Amino acid sequence: MSELRKIEGALISVFDKDNLEPIVKELHKLGVILYSTGGTQTFIEELDIPVVPVEDLTSYPSILGGRVKTLHPKVFGGILGRRGLQSDVAQLEQYEIPAIDLVIVDLYPFEKTVASGAAHEDIIEKIDIGGISLIRAAAKNHKDVVIVPAKEQYATLLTLLKEKQGFTDIEDRKALAKAAFNVSSHYDTAIFNYFNQGEEVVFKQSISESKVLRYGENPHQKGYFFGKMEDMFEQVQGKELSYNNLLDVDAAVNLIAEFKDTTFAILKHNNACGVATRKTVLEAWNDALACDPVSAFGGVLITNVKVDKATAEEVSKLFFEVIIAPSYEAEALEILKQKKNRIILIQKPIELSKQQFRTALNGVLVQDKDSVMEGEKDLTPVTDKKATAQEIADLLFAAKICKHTKSNTIVFTKNNTLISSGTGQTSRVDALRQAVVKAGEFGFSLQGAVMASDAFFPFPDCVQLAKEAGITAVIQPGGSIKDQESIDYCNKNGVAMVITGIRHFKH
Repeated sequence: MSELRKIEGALISVFDKDNLEPIVKELHKLGVILYSTGGTQTFIEELDIPVVPVEDLTSYPSILGGRVKTLHPKVFGGILGRRGLQSDVAQLEQYEIPAIDLVIVDLYPFEKTVASGAAHEDIIEKIDIGGISLIRAAAKNHKDVVIVPAKEQYATLLTLLKEKQGFTDIEDRKALAKAAFNVSSHYDTAIFNYFNQGEEVVFKQSISESKVLRYGENPHQKGYFFGKMEDMFEQVQGKELSYNNLLDVDAAVNLIAEFKDTTFAILKHNNACGVATRKTVLEAWNDALACDPVSAFGGVLITNVKVDKATAEEVSKLFFEVIIAPSYEAEALEILKQKKNRIILIQKPIELSKQQFRTALNGVLVQDKDSVMEGEKDLTPVTDKKATAQEIADLLFAAKICKHTKSNTIVFTKNNTLISSGTGQTSRVDALRQAVVKAGEFGFSLQGAVMASDAFFPFPDCVQLAKEAGITAVIQPGGSIKDQESIDYCNKNGVAMVITGIRHFKH
Protein backbone atom coordinates (compact mmCIF):
# COMPACT_ATOMS: atom_id res chain seq x y z
CA MET A 1 0.00 0.00 0.00
CA SER A 2 1.10 3.60 -0.59
CA GLU A 3 0.19 6.88 1.15
CA LEU A 4 -2.19 5.34 3.65
CA ARG A 5 -4.73 7.72 5.14
CA LYS A 6 -7.01 7.01 8.07
CA ILE A 7 -10.58 8.28 7.92
CA GLU A 8 -11.25 10.25 11.09
CA GLY A 9 -13.90 12.72 9.97
CA ALA A 10 -16.69 12.20 7.39
CA LEU A 11 -19.24 14.55 5.86
CA ILE A 12 -22.39 12.85 4.60
CA SER A 13 -24.97 14.73 2.49
CA VAL A 14 -27.03 12.52 0.21
CA PHE A 15 -30.34 12.52 -1.61
CA ASP A 16 -30.79 8.74 -1.88
CA LYS A 17 -30.37 7.09 1.50
CA ASP A 18 -30.98 3.49 0.40
CA ASN A 19 -28.08 1.28 1.52
CA LEU A 20 -26.56 4.14 3.50
CA GLU A 21 -27.30 2.61 6.92
CA PRO A 22 -24.55 -0.06 6.93
CA ILE A 23 -21.99 2.59 5.92
CA VAL A 24 -23.01 4.90 8.75
CA LYS A 25 -22.88 2.04 11.25
CA GLU A 26 -19.45 0.91 10.02
CA LEU A 27 -18.08 4.47 10.25
CA HIS A 28 -19.43 4.76 13.79
CA LYS A 29 -17.87 1.42 14.68
CA LEU A 30 -14.51 2.73 13.42
CA GLY A 31 -14.81 5.83 15.61
CA VAL A 32 -15.21 8.27 12.73
CA ILE A 33 -16.72 11.68 13.58
CA LEU A 34 -19.78 12.24 11.38
CA TYR A 35 -20.92 15.62 10.06
CA SER A 36 -24.22 16.11 8.27
CA THR A 37 -27.18 18.36 7.67
CA GLY A 38 -30.85 18.29 6.71
CA GLY A 39 -32.51 14.99 5.88
CA THR A 40 -29.26 13.03 6.04
CA GLN A 41 -28.60 14.30 9.56
CA THR A 42 -32.08 13.23 10.62
CA PHE A 43 -31.51 9.80 9.04
CA ILE A 44 -28.30 9.31 11.05
CA GLU A 45 -29.90 10.54 14.28
CA GLU A 46 -32.75 8.05 13.85
CA LEU A 47 -30.10 5.29 13.81
CA ASP A 48 -29.14 6.54 17.29
CA ILE A 49 -25.65 7.37 16.05
CA PRO A 50 -23.91 10.62 17.07
CA VAL A 51 -23.67 13.24 14.32
CA VAL A 52 -22.40 16.82 14.34
CA PRO A 53 -24.76 19.21 12.51
CA VAL A 54 -22.93 21.24 9.86
CA GLU A 55 -24.60 24.29 11.38
CA ASP A 56 -22.68 23.66 14.63
CA LEU A 57 -19.43 23.34 12.68
CA THR A 58 -19.96 26.57 10.74
CA SER A 59 -21.87 28.51 13.43
CA TYR A 60 -24.18 29.46 10.59
CA PRO A 61 -27.70 28.17 9.89
CA SER A 62 -29.01 26.59 6.71
CA ILE A 63 -30.50 29.52 4.77
CA LEU A 64 -32.52 30.36 1.67
CA GLY A 65 -34.77 27.35 1.97
CA GLY A 66 -31.82 24.97 2.19
CA ARG A 67 -30.00 26.37 -0.85
CA VAL A 68 -27.00 27.27 1.31
CA LYS A 69 -25.91 24.69 3.89
CA THR A 70 -22.40 23.36 3.32
CA LEU A 71 -20.94 26.27 1.33
CA HIS A 72 -18.63 27.52 4.08
CA PRO A 73 -14.84 27.73 4.67
CA LYS A 74 -15.09 25.49 7.72
CA VAL A 75 -16.50 22.74 5.48
CA PHE A 76 -14.42 23.25 2.36
CA GLY A 77 -11.29 24.09 4.30
CA GLY A 78 -11.54 20.73 6.03
CA ILE A 79 -11.84 19.01 2.66
CA LEU A 80 -9.29 20.99 0.64
CA GLY A 81 -6.63 21.34 3.31
CA ARG A 82 -3.41 19.59 2.25
CA ARG A 83 -2.29 17.37 5.11
CA GLY A 84 1.32 17.37 3.97
CA LEU A 85 1.61 21.15 3.57
CA GLN A 86 2.55 22.82 6.85
CA SER A 87 1.01 26.19 5.94
CA ASP A 88 -2.37 24.50 5.26
CA VAL A 89 -2.16 22.55 8.53
CA ALA A 90 -1.35 25.75 10.42
CA GLN A 91 -4.33 27.59 8.95
CA LEU A 92 -6.68 24.71 9.74
CA GLU A 93 -5.49 24.90 13.35
CA GLN A 94 -5.70 28.71 13.41
CA TYR A 95 -9.33 28.76 12.29
CA GLU A 96 -10.29 25.60 14.19
CA ILE A 97 -11.25 23.71 11.04
CA PRO A 98 -11.50 19.93 11.54
CA ALA A 99 -10.13 17.70 8.80
CA ILE A 100 -12.78 15.94 6.70
CA ASP A 101 -11.25 12.77 5.28
CA LEU A 102 -14.36 11.29 3.66
CA VAL A 103 -17.16 12.97 1.73
CA ILE A 104 -20.28 10.99 0.78
CA VAL A 105 -22.64 12.68 -1.66
CA ASP A 106 -25.63 11.67 -3.79
CA LEU A 107 -26.85 14.55 -5.94
CA TYR A 108 -30.38 15.81 -6.45
CA PRO A 109 -31.95 13.74 -9.28
CA PHE A 110 -31.88 16.41 -11.98
CA GLU A 111 -32.32 14.05 -14.97
CA LYS A 112 -35.18 12.14 -13.37
CA THR A 113 -36.93 15.42 -12.58
CA VAL A 114 -36.62 16.54 -16.21
CA ALA A 115 -37.86 13.16 -17.45
CA SER A 116 -40.88 13.34 -15.15
CA GLY A 117 -42.17 16.39 -17.01
CA ALA A 118 -41.88 18.61 -13.95
CA ALA A 119 -42.30 22.38 -14.19
CA HIS A 120 -39.24 24.50 -14.99
CA GLU A 121 -39.16 25.92 -11.46
CA ASP A 122 -39.07 22.44 -9.93
CA ILE A 123 -36.32 21.38 -12.32
CA ILE A 124 -34.21 24.38 -11.34
CA GLU A 125 -34.51 23.46 -7.67
CA LYS A 126 -33.04 20.06 -8.50
CA ILE A 127 -29.78 21.60 -9.70
CA ASP A 128 -27.44 20.59 -6.89
CA ILE A 129 -24.99 23.29 -5.82
CA GLY A 130 -23.50 22.21 -2.50
CA GLY A 131 -23.27 18.56 -3.48
CA ILE A 132 -21.46 19.16 -6.76
CA SER A 133 -19.05 21.54 -5.01
CA LEU A 134 -18.30 18.93 -2.33
CA ILE A 135 -17.62 16.32 -5.02
CA ARG A 136 -15.17 18.52 -6.93
CA ALA A 137 -13.37 19.67 -3.79
CA ALA A 138 -12.91 16.16 -2.38
CA ALA A 139 -11.90 14.73 -5.76
CA LYS A 140 -9.36 17.51 -6.28
CA ASN A 141 -7.80 16.71 -2.92
CA HIS A 142 -7.90 12.94 -3.42
CA LYS A 143 -4.31 12.73 -2.22
CA ASP A 144 -5.80 13.05 1.27
CA VAL A 145 -9.58 12.70 0.95
CA VAL A 146 -11.94 9.90 -0.06
CA ILE A 147 -14.91 10.95 -2.23
CA VAL A 148 -18.04 8.85 -2.72
CA PRO A 149 -19.91 10.82 -5.42
CA ALA A 150 -23.06 8.73 -5.88
CA LYS A 151 -25.04 5.84 -4.46
CA GLU A 152 -23.43 3.56 -7.06
CA GLN A 153 -20.19 3.79 -5.04
CA TYR A 154 -21.78 2.97 -1.64
CA ALA A 155 -20.89 -0.71 -1.96
CA THR A 156 -17.29 0.10 -2.92
CA LEU A 157 -16.89 2.27 0.17
CA LEU A 158 -18.42 -0.31 2.50
CA THR A 159 -16.02 -2.96 1.23
CA LEU A 160 -13.05 -0.62 1.77
CA LEU A 161 -14.15 0.22 5.30
CA LYS A 162 -14.52 -3.41 6.26
CA GLU A 163 -11.39 -4.72 4.56
CA LYS A 164 -9.03 -1.88 5.53
CA GLN A 165 -10.51 -0.83 8.88
CA GLY A 166 -10.93 2.82 7.92
CA PHE A 167 -7.67 3.23 6.00
CA THR A 168 -7.34 3.93 2.27
CA ASP A 169 -4.39 4.15 -0.08
CA ILE A 170 -3.81 6.51 -2.99
CA GLU A 171 -5.04 3.95 -5.55
CA ASP A 172 -8.39 3.72 -3.70
CA ARG A 173 -8.78 7.47 -3.52
CA LYS A 174 -7.71 8.10 -7.10
CA ALA A 175 -10.20 5.54 -8.44
CA LEU A 176 -13.03 7.20 -6.52
CA ALA A 177 -11.87 10.65 -7.68
CA LYS A 178 -12.11 9.46 -11.27
CA ALA A 179 -15.67 8.28 -10.58
CA ALA A 180 -16.38 11.67 -9.00
CA PHE A 181 -15.35 13.68 -12.03
CA ASN A 182 -17.39 11.31 -14.20
CA VAL A 183 -20.44 12.06 -12.04
CA SER A 184 -19.87 15.82 -12.00
CA SER A 185 -19.19 16.13 -15.74
CA HIS A 186 -22.25 14.03 -16.57
CA TYR A 187 -24.42 16.12 -14.25
CA ASP A 188 -23.27 19.39 -15.80
CA THR A 189 -23.78 18.03 -19.33
CA ALA A 190 -27.36 17.08 -18.48
CA ILE A 191 -28.03 20.58 -17.14
CA PHE A 192 -26.49 22.24 -20.19
CA ASN A 193 -28.48 20.09 -22.62
CA TYR A 194 -31.69 20.92 -20.74
CA PHE A 195 -31.03 24.62 -21.15
CA ASN A 196 -29.62 24.39 -24.66
CA GLN A 197 -32.39 22.41 -26.42
CA GLY A 198 -30.27 22.31 -29.58
CA GLU A 199 -30.10 26.11 -29.87
CA GLU A 200 -26.33 26.41 -29.53
CA VAL A 201 -24.41 24.22 -31.94
CA VAL A 202 -22.11 22.30 -29.63
CA PHE A 203 -21.55 18.58 -29.14
CA LYS A 204 -22.06 17.47 -25.56
CA GLN A 205 -23.14 13.93 -24.81
CA SER A 206 -22.74 11.93 -21.63
CA ILE A 207 -24.08 8.46 -20.85
CA SER A 208 -23.05 6.94 -17.53
CA GLU A 209 -24.37 3.42 -18.06
CA SER A 210 -22.10 1.21 -20.13
CA LYS A 211 -21.71 -2.41 -21.09
CA VAL A 212 -18.60 -4.14 -22.40
CA LEU A 213 -19.47 -6.22 -25.47
CA ARG A 214 -17.80 -9.48 -26.45
CA TYR A 215 -16.05 -7.52 -29.20
CA GLY A 216 -16.77 -4.86 -31.79
CA GLU A 217 -17.68 -5.33 -35.43
CA ASN A 218 -14.87 -7.91 -35.67
CA PRO A 219 -13.20 -10.06 -32.99
CA HIS A 220 -10.02 -7.98 -32.97
CA GLN A 221 -11.97 -4.79 -32.12
CA LYS A 222 -13.11 -3.78 -28.64
CA GLY A 223 -16.79 -2.88 -28.35
CA TYR A 224 -19.01 -1.07 -25.84
CA PHE A 225 -22.66 -0.09 -25.57
CA PHE A 226 -23.55 3.08 -23.68
CA GLY A 227 -27.15 3.31 -22.50
CA LYS A 228 -29.86 1.56 -20.51
CA MET A 229 -30.81 -1.39 -22.67
CA GLU A 230 -33.31 -2.54 -20.02
CA ASP A 231 -35.38 0.61 -20.58
CA MET A 232 -36.07 -0.52 -24.14
CA PHE A 233 -36.08 -4.32 -24.00
CA GLU A 234 -36.78 -7.17 -21.64
CA GLN A 235 -34.47 -10.00 -22.63
CA VAL A 236 -36.32 -13.24 -22.02
CA GLN A 237 -33.36 -15.46 -22.81
CA GLY A 238 -30.31 -15.87 -24.99
CA LYS A 239 -26.68 -14.83 -25.10
CA GLU A 240 -25.57 -11.24 -24.78
CA LEU A 241 -26.28 -8.99 -27.74
CA SER A 242 -23.17 -8.42 -29.82
CA TYR A 243 -22.07 -5.19 -31.51
CA ASN A 244 -23.45 -6.43 -34.85
CA ASN A 245 -26.64 -7.68 -33.19
CA LEU A 246 -27.21 -4.22 -31.76
CA LEU A 247 -26.80 -2.55 -35.15
CA ASP A 248 -29.30 -4.98 -36.69
CA VAL A 249 -31.71 -4.54 -33.78
CA ASP A 250 -31.49 -0.77 -34.17
CA ALA A 251 -32.23 -1.05 -37.89
CA ALA A 252 -35.12 -3.44 -37.19
CA VAL A 253 -36.71 -1.18 -34.58
CA ASN A 254 -36.51 1.85 -36.87
CA LEU A 255 -38.02 -0.06 -39.80
CA ILE A 256 -40.93 -1.65 -37.95
CA ALA A 257 -41.85 1.73 -36.44
CA GLU A 258 -43.03 2.81 -39.93
CA PHE A 259 -45.84 0.23 -39.95
CA LYS A 260 -49.17 0.35 -38.11
CA ASP A 261 -50.82 -2.78 -39.48
CA THR A 262 -49.63 -6.30 -38.63
CA THR A 263 -46.14 -6.58 -40.12
CA PHE A 264 -43.17 -8.93 -39.89
CA ALA A 265 -39.67 -7.97 -41.02
CA ILE A 266 -36.42 -9.91 -41.35
CA LEU A 267 -33.11 -8.04 -41.41
CA LYS A 268 -29.54 -8.95 -42.20
CA HIS A 269 -26.60 -6.55 -42.02
CA ASN A 270 -28.99 -3.65 -41.29
CA ASN A 271 -31.07 -4.22 -44.45
CA ALA A 272 -34.48 -5.81 -44.81
CA CYS A 273 -34.46 -9.11 -46.64
CA GLY A 274 -38.13 -9.81 -45.99
CA VAL A 275 -41.12 -7.62 -45.07
CA ALA A 276 -44.84 -8.33 -45.30
CA THR A 277 -48.02 -6.75 -43.94
CA ARG A 278 -50.97 -9.12 -43.52
CA LYS A 279 -54.14 -9.68 -41.51
CA THR A 280 -52.43 -12.19 -39.20
CA VAL A 281 -48.91 -12.40 -37.82
CA LEU A 282 -48.50 -15.94 -39.18
CA GLU A 283 -49.32 -14.82 -42.72
CA ALA A 284 -46.97 -11.86 -42.34
CA TRP A 285 -44.15 -14.18 -41.21
CA ASN A 286 -44.63 -16.71 -43.99
CA ASP A 287 -44.69 -14.08 -46.72
CA ALA A 288 -41.77 -12.11 -45.28
CA LEU A 289 -39.66 -15.28 -45.17
CA ALA A 290 -40.57 -16.22 -48.74
CA CYS A 291 -38.91 -13.02 -50.01
CA ASP A 292 -35.37 -14.29 -49.36
CA PRO A 293 -35.13 -17.42 -47.18
CA VAL A 294 -31.39 -17.65 -47.85
CA SER A 295 -30.53 -14.23 -46.42
CA ALA A 296 -33.00 -14.77 -43.56
CA PHE A 297 -30.72 -17.48 -42.13
CA GLY A 298 -29.07 -16.05 -39.00
CA GLY A 299 -31.05 -12.82 -39.25
CA VAL A 300 -32.90 -10.53 -36.86
CA LEU A 301 -36.69 -10.91 -36.81
CA ILE A 302 -39.15 -8.25 -35.68
CA THR A 303 -42.91 -7.79 -35.57
CA ASN A 304 -45.20 -5.10 -34.21
CA VAL A 305 -47.81 -7.48 -32.75
CA LYS A 306 -47.97 -10.38 -30.29
CA VAL A 307 -46.35 -13.62 -31.46
CA ASP A 308 -48.75 -16.55 -31.15
CA LYS A 309 -48.07 -20.28 -30.88
CA ALA A 310 -48.63 -21.05 -34.56
CA THR A 311 -46.20 -18.33 -35.65
CA ALA A 312 -43.59 -19.43 -33.11
CA GLU A 313 -43.75 -22.96 -34.51
CA GLU A 314 -43.02 -21.70 -38.02
CA VAL A 315 -40.37 -19.21 -36.93
CA SER A 316 -38.56 -21.94 -34.99
CA LYS A 317 -37.90 -23.83 -38.21
CA LEU A 318 -35.38 -21.13 -39.14
CA PHE A 319 -32.02 -20.47 -37.51
CA PHE A 320 -32.05 -16.85 -36.37
CA GLU A 321 -30.09 -14.70 -33.95
CA VAL A 322 -32.73 -12.38 -32.47
CA ILE A 323 -36.51 -12.08 -32.38
CA ILE A 324 -38.26 -8.89 -31.21
CA ALA A 325 -41.95 -8.38 -30.45
CA PRO A 326 -44.09 -6.29 -28.10
CA SER A 327 -45.34 -9.54 -26.48
CA TYR A 328 -45.56 -13.31 -26.85
CA GLU A 329 -48.16 -15.91 -25.96
CA ALA A 330 -46.90 -18.16 -23.16
CA GLU A 331 -46.95 -21.20 -25.46
CA ALA A 332 -45.08 -19.25 -28.12
CA LEU A 333 -42.31 -18.43 -25.65
CA GLU A 334 -41.95 -22.06 -24.64
CA ILE A 335 -41.43 -23.01 -28.27
CA LEU A 336 -38.97 -20.20 -29.00
CA LYS A 337 -36.98 -20.90 -25.83
CA GLN A 338 -36.15 -24.44 -26.95
CA LYS A 339 -32.92 -23.15 -28.50
CA LYS A 340 -31.04 -21.59 -25.59
CA ASN A 341 -28.85 -19.22 -27.60
CA ARG A 342 -31.80 -17.52 -29.28
CA ILE A 343 -32.09 -13.94 -28.14
CA ILE A 344 -35.74 -13.23 -27.36
CA LEU A 345 -36.59 -9.58 -26.75
CA ILE A 346 -39.79 -7.90 -25.61
CA GLN A 347 -39.79 -4.34 -26.92
CA LYS A 348 -41.01 -1.68 -24.52
CA PRO A 349 -42.49 1.67 -25.56
CA ILE A 350 -39.81 4.34 -25.33
CA GLU A 351 -39.04 7.67 -26.97
CA LEU A 352 -35.83 7.42 -28.97
CA SER A 353 -33.33 10.18 -29.68
CA LYS A 354 -34.23 12.61 -32.44
CA GLN A 355 -30.54 13.03 -33.33
CA GLN A 356 -27.84 10.73 -34.66
CA PHE A 357 -24.08 11.10 -34.39
CA ARG A 358 -20.99 9.24 -35.53
CA THR A 359 -17.27 9.86 -35.57
CA ALA A 360 -15.80 11.17 -38.81
CA LEU A 361 -12.19 12.16 -39.50
CA ASN A 362 -10.99 14.12 -36.47
CA GLY A 363 -14.47 15.11 -35.32
CA VAL A 364 -18.10 14.07 -35.00
CA LEU A 365 -20.98 14.29 -37.47
CA VAL A 366 -24.40 15.11 -36.00
CA GLN A 367 -27.71 15.17 -37.82
CA ASP A 368 -31.43 15.09 -37.16
CA LYS A 369 -32.86 11.61 -37.47
CA ASP A 370 -34.71 10.99 -40.76
CA SER A 371 -38.17 11.17 -39.21
CA VAL A 372 -40.00 12.14 -42.41
CA MET A 373 -42.15 9.49 -44.05
CA GLU A 374 -44.23 10.55 -47.01
CA GLY A 375 -47.91 9.70 -47.24
CA GLU A 376 -50.39 9.70 -50.09
CA LYS A 377 -50.86 13.47 -49.86
CA ASP A 378 -47.14 13.93 -50.54
CA LEU A 379 -47.24 12.12 -53.89
CA THR A 380 -47.19 14.22 -57.04
CA PRO A 381 -48.23 12.30 -60.18
CA VAL A 382 -46.02 13.33 -63.11
CA THR A 383 -47.08 10.86 -65.82
CA ASP A 384 -50.12 10.49 -68.02
CA LYS A 385 -50.90 7.12 -66.47
CA LYS A 386 -51.98 7.44 -62.84
CA ALA A 387 -51.20 4.81 -60.24
CA THR A 388 -54.12 2.67 -59.07
CA ALA A 389 -55.17 2.55 -55.41
CA GLN A 390 -53.32 -0.74 -54.94
CA GLU A 391 -50.23 0.60 -56.68
CA ILE A 392 -50.25 3.66 -54.42
CA ALA A 393 -50.47 1.40 -51.36
CA ASP A 394 -47.56 -0.66 -52.67
CA LEU A 395 -45.54 2.43 -53.56
CA LEU A 396 -45.89 3.79 -50.01
CA PHE A 397 -45.01 0.34 -48.63
CA ALA A 398 -41.90 0.26 -50.82
CA ALA A 399 -40.92 3.79 -49.81
CA LYS A 400 -40.90 2.79 -46.12
CA ILE A 401 -38.50 -0.08 -46.80
CA CYS A 402 -36.40 2.03 -49.17
CA LYS A 403 -35.92 4.67 -46.47
CA HIS A 404 -34.31 2.08 -44.18
CA THR A 405 -32.10 0.38 -46.79
CA LYS A 406 -28.46 1.21 -47.52
CA SER A 407 -27.93 3.50 -50.51
CA ASN A 408 -27.92 3.22 -53.44
CA THR A 409 -31.06 1.16 -53.26
CA ILE A 410 -33.97 0.01 -55.36
CA VAL A 411 -36.94 -1.77 -53.76
CA PHE A 412 -39.62 -3.86 -55.50
CA THR A 413 -42.91 -4.60 -53.73
CA LYS A 414 -46.31 -6.04 -54.55
CA ASN A 415 -49.41 -6.55 -52.42
CA ASN A 416 -47.73 -5.18 -49.28
CA THR A 417 -44.80 -7.56 -49.64
CA LEU A 418 -41.12 -6.95 -50.28
CA ILE A 419 -40.29 -8.84 -53.48
CA SER A 420 -36.60 -7.95 -53.69
CA SER A 421 -34.16 -5.10 -53.30
CA GLY A 422 -30.78 -3.95 -54.50
CA THR A 423 -28.77 -2.56 -51.59
CA GLY A 424 -25.62 -0.55 -51.04
CA GLN A 425 -24.60 -0.34 -54.69
CA THR A 426 -22.31 2.30 -56.16
CA SER A 427 -24.77 3.03 -58.97
CA ARG A 428 -28.54 3.07 -59.02
CA VAL A 429 -28.74 0.97 -62.15
CA ASP A 430 -26.60 -1.72 -60.49
CA ALA A 431 -28.97 -1.72 -57.51
CA LEU A 432 -31.88 -2.18 -59.93
CA ARG A 433 -30.20 -5.06 -61.75
CA GLN A 434 -29.44 -6.74 -58.42
CA ALA A 435 -33.10 -6.47 -57.39
CA VAL A 436 -34.26 -7.96 -60.70
CA VAL A 437 -31.88 -10.90 -60.37
CA LYS A 438 -32.88 -11.60 -56.76
CA ALA A 439 -36.58 -11.60 -57.61
CA GLY A 440 -35.95 -14.17 -60.32
CA GLU A 441 -33.80 -16.37 -58.07
CA PHE A 442 -36.69 -16.83 -55.64
CA GLY A 443 -39.34 -17.32 -58.30
CA PHE A 444 -41.09 -13.97 -58.07
CA SER A 445 -42.70 -12.37 -61.09
CA LEU A 446 -42.30 -8.61 -61.24
CA GLN A 447 -45.34 -8.22 -63.48
CA GLY A 448 -47.55 -5.65 -61.74
CA ALA A 449 -44.97 -4.89 -59.04
CA VAL A 450 -43.88 -1.34 -58.14
CA MET A 451 -40.47 0.23 -57.63
CA ALA A 452 -39.08 2.70 -55.07
CA SER A 453 -35.78 4.55 -55.34
CA ASP A 454 -34.10 6.37 -52.45
CA ALA A 455 -32.88 9.14 -54.78
CA PHE A 456 -33.56 10.51 -58.26
CA PHE A 457 -32.79 8.76 -61.54
CA PRO A 458 -29.87 10.50 -63.27
CA PHE A 459 -30.80 8.78 -66.56
CA PRO A 460 -33.88 7.02 -67.95
CA ASP A 461 -32.09 3.64 -68.00
CA CYS A 462 -33.52 2.70 -64.59
CA VAL A 463 -37.16 3.12 -65.58
CA GLN A 464 -36.45 1.37 -68.86
CA LEU A 465 -34.99 -1.69 -67.12
CA ALA A 466 -37.80 -1.62 -64.57
CA LYS A 467 -40.47 -1.57 -67.30
CA GLU A 468 -38.78 -4.45 -69.11
CA ALA A 469 -38.85 -6.44 -65.83
CA GLY A 470 -42.61 -5.86 -65.40
CA ILE A 471 -42.78 -2.82 -63.10
CA THR A 472 -45.95 -0.76 -63.56
CA ALA A 473 -45.47 2.15 -61.12
CA VAL A 474 -42.50 4.06 -59.69
CA ILE A 475 -41.94 6.30 -56.66
CA GLN A 476 -38.88 8.53 -56.46
CA PRO A 477 -37.93 11.91 -54.97
CA GLY A 478 -37.17 13.63 -58.28
CA GLY A 479 -34.73 16.50 -58.63
CA SER A 480 -32.55 15.34 -61.51
CA ILE A 481 -31.91 17.75 -64.39
CA LYS A 482 -32.96 14.80 -66.55
CA ASP A 483 -36.20 13.99 -64.70
CA GLN A 484 -38.18 14.71 -67.85
CA GLU A 485 -36.36 12.00 -69.79
CA SER A 486 -37.48 9.38 -67.26
CA ILE A 487 -41.01 10.81 -67.27
CA ASP A 488 -41.12 10.78 -71.07
CA TYR A 489 -40.08 7.13 -71.14
CA CYS A 490 -42.82 6.26 -68.64
CA ASN A 491 -45.42 8.11 -70.71
CA LYS A 492 -44.41 6.28 -73.88
CA ASN A 493 -44.48 2.89 -72.13
CA GLY A 494 -47.50 3.07 -69.84
CA VAL A 495 -45.70 3.33 -66.48
CA ALA A 496 -47.10 5.46 -63.67
CA MET A 497 -44.66 7.66 -61.75
CA VAL A 498 -45.07 9.76 -58.63
CA ILE A 499 -42.50 12.18 -57.19
CA THR A 500 -42.21 12.93 -53.47
CA GLY A 501 -39.54 15.64 -53.28
CA ILE A 502 -38.06 13.73 -50.32
CA ARG A 503 -34.74 11.91 -50.63
CA HIS A 504 -33.82 9.09 -48.23
CA PHE A 505 -30.10 8.44 -48.52
CA LYS A 506 -28.78 6.02 -45.91
CA HIS A 507 -25.04 5.46 -45.50
